[in-house]
This record gives sequence, C-alpha cells and structure tokens, in this order.
Amino acid sequence: VSLRHLFPTASFIGCADLKVRDAVCASTEAAPGAMFAALPGTARHGREFVPDAIDRGAKSLLLDRPLPACPLPQCIVPGVREAYARLCHALFADPTRHLGVMGVTGTNGKTTTTWMVRSILEAARGPSGLIGTIETSDGIGRCPATLTTPGSRDLAMLLASTRRNLVRYAALELSSHALDQSRTTGTQLDVAVVTNLTQDHFDYHGTFENYRLAKSRIFSHLKRGGTAVLNADDPAAMSLLPLTNSAQVVTYGLRLEADVHGEILGQSVEGTHFRVTAGAESAIYFTPLIGRYNVSNALAAIASCRQLGLSLREMIAGLEQLRLVPGRMQRVSHGRGQPFEVWVDFAHTDDGLRGAIAAVRPLVTGRLTVVFGAGGDRDPGKRPLMGRAAADADSAIVTSDNPRSESPAEIARAIVSGWPRSTPPEIILDRETAIRQAIHSALPGDGILIAGKGHEEVQIIGTEKRPFRDVEVSLEALATHPQRESNSSGRPHFLKTAMPEKSSKST
Repeated sequence: VSLRHLFPTASFIGCADLKVRDAVCASTEAAPGAMFAALPGTARHGREFVPDAIDRGAKSLLLDRPLPACPLPQCIVPGVREAYARLCHALFADPTRHLGVMGVTGTNGKTTTTWMVRSILEAARGPSGLIGTIETSDGIGRCPATLTTPGSRDLAMLLASTRRNLVRYAALELSSHALDQSRTTGTQLDVAVVTNLTQDHFDYHGTFENYRLAKSRIFSHLKRGGTAVLNADDPAAMSLLPLTNSAQVVTYGLRLEADVHGEILGQSVEGTHFRVTAGAESAIYFTPLIGRYNVSNALAAIASCRQLGLSLREMIAGLEQLRLVPGRMQRVSHGRGQPFEVWVDFAHTDDGLRGAIAAVRPLVTGRLTVVFGAGGDRDPGKRPLMGRAAADADSAIVTSDNPRSESPAEIARAIVSGWPRSTPPEIILDRETAIRQAIHSALPGDGILIAGKGHEEVQIIGTEKRPFRDVEVSLEALATHPQRESNSSGRPHFLKTAMPEKSSKST
C-alpha cells in the first residue's frame, strides 16, 4: 500500500513515499520490514516503544508528530489512530466493501443481537461471520474472543478471512471504547444498530454525553445508502437521530410506534412467542430466549436482516434455532424434576440487572433471589444504582464480581448504599459460596438469578485470573442440593415437596 496515495495530506520524513506490506501497533509484534504505528494510549504513548520496534525489525514509522534523530522513514499524520486503522483495512483489501455487514452498539444487547443476526442469516443464506464479546468467527472457524471489538489489525484480518471463505455477511459488536479509539475506522457497515444507552464505562468516558457521542460514531461507518436502526423504546438511543449523518433510519420497538413493531403473545421458561409487523408484512416468531428485552433484541436483529434483504418469514427458522447465547439469561438445570429455576446472565449495569429481573419475575411462583456484584477498577457510580435495581427481586446476595485491584468489601458497601429497603441484603464476598447458598436455600417454585459475569471463564482478583464459571459452579451446587437423592436407577433427581405460598414482595 502506498501511504502517499492513502494519506495525501501526510508529511514524510526521510522519504518521498512509503510502500507498506504490514503494519503493527504493538512493538512486540514488529516483524522484519513492518511499519510500526505509535498510537497514543491512556497511560503511555507508543512513541516510547519505537526503540523496541526497531530492535525487532520495524523499517518505518507512522507517527502523529516527528521523532527527531530517528533513522527510520516516518509518515506523519494528525490522527494516527484513524490512519493506522485505515491502513490495516487497506492492507487486507478493504474486506467490508465486499460483505454485507451489520454493526451493533449499545449498553446492553450487543451480543444477543449479533448472535440472533448470525443465526437468522445462516438459516436463510448460509455461513456468516461474527465478531463480538464471546467469540469470533469467519464463517468456518470459531475462537474465543479477548475483546468485544478487536484491535484494528485483528479486526481487518478477521473480516478478510470471512471474505476469503466466500461468506457473504458478518455481524459485529462495536464497543464505545473501540469507536472512541478509532479502532473501527475503515470498517464499512450496511446497517448500524443502537440498542440502548444507559450508564456504563464512565471510568473511561467521564460523562454520559461523552459516552453517547462515542456511540454515535457508529454512523460514520455506514456505506452510502446504509441504514441506521434505532430502538424507539429507548429515549437515549433515539436522541442520536440527529447524528445519523442523513442515513436512512429504521426504528423498532415494543411500546411505541416503530417501523418494525413487536407484540409479545406469550412467554414461559421455554421461551417467548411474539408477533412482528413491518409495513404490510406480519409474522409470528418463537425464540427460546426469555424476557421482554430479548424480544427487543430480536426486533433489532429482524430490522437489520430486513435491510439486508430478508423477508419476515425467512427469519422465523433462524431465530427459533438459536437455543441460547452463552451467559445471556442462560437457564441452568441439573436434570429432570428440578423444582426451581436458575439463570446465569451477564447483566452488569443497573439497567441490565433491572431488565434481567423483570424477565424472570413472571416465571417464578415463589421467591426470586439475585446474586450479583460489581467490577473493580470500573465506573464506581453505577454500584449504588445496581443495589437499587437488585431490590426488584425478593432477596439479594451481594458478592464479588471481578474486584481487580479494589477491595471486594468496599465494592459491596458501595452497592449496598443504594439498597432502598431498611433490611440490607446479605453480603457473601466469596462468589462460589454465595452461589451455593442461594441454590441450596431454594424451595420449589423459587428462582435464582446469578448476574454480572455471564460467559466469563475467569475471576480477576488483583492481577490474578482465577478459573471461574458461574454455570459450572451452579451445576455443582445443584448436584449437592439437600433435596437431591438417588433413585433406584442410581440417577439423581429432586425430591418432591409441597409448593409454598408465594411470599409477598418486600417494599
């Protein structure tokens, strides 16, 4: 790639142009002949790592200002992050120009919406790519994700692999961090979705306005003729309407008038039936996922796939085939006869927790207990808000999430400060003990919602990452529940006990 051609206004030092075959932004990845892009970081600037990159074989530099006395040719651009991301896509032949791409951002719902989109597209059109919080896929291979939205080079490389596999579509989660840091520059979208906006990541963005504006950058990635899809039920999402860059706008919703409108017809622990109306089209859907907010996510997926050319009826099978999204309102069962329900969910904001509780509340005839915490070294302002949201359940156990460098006890105290009832919730800082106690205390008809970590496979305590999976811990607790015994075949089951009266919800 010729940088003179790619960046006509750039300045060059030590050369008239640079022809680049590879570019990296981590000095440890610098291979002989590569260009090293020195990106500004939140704590340190990439310029500090230029000597290491040179030692590893870097032959040119991409910088935001000249580096004196450096022997390597330099390309100077004002926005080095944007330039590096654009260069990465150019090196991989701009793969999103040749794909049908749906990007989704929002505080909650990104993962479930993209998984729904992939399932719909694969059922109707064949293999589809996915890049997000849980996994990445190029339509053929799958691997666990490390970031919701990868770095610029990895993102371009994954999309290029998707195109090489002759896959036609891809669904991407776009985080506020990635949008703010221009990691996604060069990614071209056919559809840009905003699911909702509530308080999150204020430790990074500082204010809700900064967070909102970071999310709005998704619209700058729309292709000519692309569509912005907005949640009509979420005022903050709709506040981005003036920032859609004159794109075509499609709305979806359950409560308010919308271009793609949904109506819930029935729900149980097995899933949800709902009707969708879009213009003259109408169809009835079933999703094995539960909760009003998952129907909203389904509407986002349906509205997006409709913009990619699918009819409402073509999407019925794909939505029904998605049995679960790992760690997203995942039902946990140890076998037949389990007389109470257990769910694991990723809800880690007050809005997410409130929505998760609302989703399971109609499905629980007894008491609903929520087990949750809050992450350390993250926005402390949302902790009391989560405490207030948890009071929508009958009871709560406040525990540790990923405390990182903070004191779990201090985090728990901040959560409890928002608890609105006179009797405080129980605090059990050891997460395994908290989950085990909630499950062992359950009676027939009860429900337990274990929130905050979802699909995560480790718990971060200090700088240590300890293996920890909420689903596995829940299954182990179910296996040792005091109401279990072995029948004559040796297979465990739950003893039948009388159904207690539903307790009145505390206020």
